[in-house]
Amino acid sequence: MQAAKSQIMEVESNLYDPQRLQRHIKILLNEARLNEDKMRRLQELELHLLGTACLSDLIIMLLDYYRQAFNHDAVSLILIDPAHELQRILEAESQDDVLKQPNLIFRDDNQLDLAFAEPPVPQLGNYSSKLHAGLFASRHQLRSMAMLPLIRSGKVIGQLCLGSVDPSRFQQSNGIDLLSRLAAIISICIENSVNMERLKRTGLTDPLTSLNNRRYFDQRIIEELERASRSEQSVSCLYIDIDHFKQINDQHGHPVGDRVLKEVAHLLNKQMRRSDVLARYGGEEFAILLTNSSLPDANEIAERVRLTIQQHLTIERSLQINVSVSIGMACVKPTNEQHSLQHIADTLISRADAALLQAKQKGRNQVCF
Repeated sequence: MQAAKSQIMEVESNLYDPQRLQRHIKILLNEARLNEDKMRRLQELELHLLGTACLSDLIIMLLDYYRQAFNHDAVSLILIDPAHELQRILEAESQDDVLKQPNLIFRDDNQLDLAFAEPPVPQLGNYSSKLHAGLFASRHQLRSMAMLPLIRSGKVIGQLCLGSVDPSRFQQSNGIDLLSRLAAIISICIENSVNMERLKRTGLTDPLTSLNNRRYFDQRIIEELERASRSEQSVSCLYIDIDHFKQINDQHGHPVGDRVLKEVAHLLNKQMRRSDVLARYGGEEFAILLTNSSLPDANEIAERVRLTIQQHLTIERSLQINVSVSIGMACVKPTNEQHSLQHIADTLISRADAALLQAKQKGRNQVCF
């Protein structure tokens, strides 16, 4: 109310001072042009965000294009990802550079560094090196900042942080309507990207074990071989079979057999690095693609997998089920000079399969390569 009165008084005083009135009109016109230009650029950004094909493109858009288009000195994106789903999506998109972005931050504990008010709204104000040090990888002597909560279904899923060396760039008095709108668009885009990936993965996931299926593995092996050929690294393949699985089904029934499959899948998954690819390849067989792994590395992992299943897999004490696995292993350092990547992939899998047959012929519960 007081601000409105002061503006009225300023306008009234300008009426008696033509030069002062002219300057005031010029300032207002300049602000209008700046706001119009800002709205135009924001609308362009929104169209780009809504048109992104995947999560990695969305993140690049925010951390690179948006920062440059709006002349921000620093932009960071914090995403709550307790189950590491978003990180796995980025890995599946083969976007290692995106995951290495210093201003892309994941939180595992459903908590952000600073709590938002209820209902959550953007927070603008002075930058504090003590309070905000963990929000930006590079701070450039920031003086003001904005924190935008990203919300879907009433839940905060992350925040976008904007920083400026100009102390007046982000102040609560500057208004938050445009920033609130931007935060809403970003939240929708993140949710859409994740839902699209979930829908895509439905056809690439084994419903019993929740592991990747053979179709997914066959796609990823080509991608990983291509990457390995560029970086001149080795790739190893483990082909795993549950020993005497038919006897388990025959003696204890298929429900118990299904539980064995799920337990084996769980133990295998716990042994994997995030960069490795694990899949149920068919029946009681599993396949693991070990990236950047030489034969000794793969052999160590294979032995650890075998011992873990032999020593720790229990279904019910009363059933007295002993579960073990046989593992075949093959390794390749791919090049594109002599064979296609598909030929290399087929050969790698067939060699691992042949090694698995050797392990079975030698008595099972062992690793052959």
